[in-house]
Amino acid sequence: MKRILLSAVSAAALSLGASSAIAQSGSVERAVGGYDFEEAAKEAPETKDFHSADGHLTFAIVTHTAGNGFFDPVYVGAKVAGNMIGAEILLLGSESPVDDPAREIEILNQIVRDPKIDGIIMTTPQVGAYNDIVKAAEDAGIPVATTNSYDETLLNRNNISHTGQDASAAAIGGEALAKCVLDSGKTSGSILLPSSTAMGNIEVNNRVTAAFNAIVKTLKDAGKLDAFKVDAGPENVGIDTNPNDPVNALVSLFESRGDVVGAFTANNVFTPPLVKAVEQMGWTNNFCAFGFDLGPAQQEGIVAGNLTGSLGQQPFLQGFWPVMQLYLEIDRGISAANLDTRAQLVTKENVEKIGKRFEN
Repeated sequence: MKRILLSAVSAAALSLGASSAIAQSGSVERAVGGYDFEEAAKEAPETKDFHSADGHLTFAIVTHTAGNGFFDPVYVGAKVAGNMIGAEILLLGSESPVDDPAREIEILNQIVRDPKIDGIIMTTPQVGAYNDIVKAAEDAGIPVATTNSYDETLLNRNNISHTGQDASAAAIGGEALAKCVLDSGKTSGSILLPSSTAMGNIEVNNRVTAAFNAIVKTLKDAGKLDAFKVDAGPENVGIDTNPNDPVNALVSLFESRGDVVGAFTANNVFTPPLVKAVEQMGWTNNFCAFGFDLGPAQQEGIVAGNLTGSLGQQPFLQGFWPVMQLYLEIDRGISAANLDTRAQLVTKENVEKIGKRFEN
């Protein structure tokens, strides 16, 4: 009798444990307003017929340079987001390996007239050049999101979401470069920040300035500013360097100064050439070279010792979030939800962890 009673109690305890696992204490199934969360989480019936009315959403993402690999993870992120929401994503951009806003604008002017397009994502590296496109998209009822480079003067800026890294993040690279020089034991020399303002990319100009200021501050805090010459050009937006022959241009610049102990390059146009220039100069593992972005050339340069470190701006997110933002704007009425993708300093210590799922 006791054995039967014990078995019954054990069974009851097991039953109680099972039911508590299914219905957790504190679970919420309905909103305070009375609606059901499952129902509220469903897509609106009219979302798939937004603008083009063809039963599915089509977004275009257009960049100012699809020819050097930086935007590859951006396109991957956009495709991942598109797959999640069942949207078609058109991957477009200038074929050039260097910044080409004119070609991007040409593509955008075609896209904005395409009746199949339900949303446009674009980079805006050239300040003031995209307002006509925004106006045409708004007149057509097509929502716009910007990514990567930021134009604060953009038409209706406060109502357009932006995904990207604030240029001030370059200060992380500048600080790391100054510390590298100090740790190297060098007691004097030039630290150079080559770039090209002719490309018209205000974001890159601002990165150079942020890195310059950080280098100066770090050296000053260490009491070593007078021992080094930090040169970012006359306006601190970069020493003008030829973007069409960047490797030879960098080598010539370094040779002309004769005392270069460190360098910072602010984009994918000059950082891979910096890797090659350091190698050509015979400075492998003996020069403080920092750059921007994390393409294959940067990662290989870090491993080989021709690049000390590089700043990633998590470009996967720069494709993923704008797609989701456009979808939320269409389906939920949520607009202008910006995302700062921050900065990630990659050196030889952590480079092997980068790019495993095409995120950088």
